[in-house]
Amino acid sequence: MSYARSTQFNRRSSGSWGRNQNTTRFASPVKLGPVTHTVLVALMITVLGLIYLTQAPRATSYDYEAQKIDSKIADLNNQKTDLQVENARLTALENVQNSSVARNMTQPSQTDYVGE
Repeated sequence: MSYARSTQFNRRSSGSWGRNQNTTRFASPVKLGPVTHTVLVALMITVLGLIYLTQAPRATSYDYEAQKIDSKIADLNNQKTDLQVENARLTALENVQNSSVARNMTQPSQTDYVGE
């Protein structure tokens, strides 16, 4: 039984290969010249550049959205601070003492203290 060699695969004749190791490599039947390689590289660079240019505006739009969210957070923090000041003003001791609830309170008739 004889084996026919494929024209697409070249056998590496190296003595350093042992058992169960791939000793063939693919040999392309298509041969490209240096001009074709240059054109292909230029084409690949052009395609990558176009991909980059289509993706760049998306990052800018994300920056605008993030800036809008940051300004909204700042506005809400200012509003929170204003509400805290108003809460402190409304719960001030003078306002509580002068309220209608405090005016309707009466003094106790007798107070007892627990002694020792």
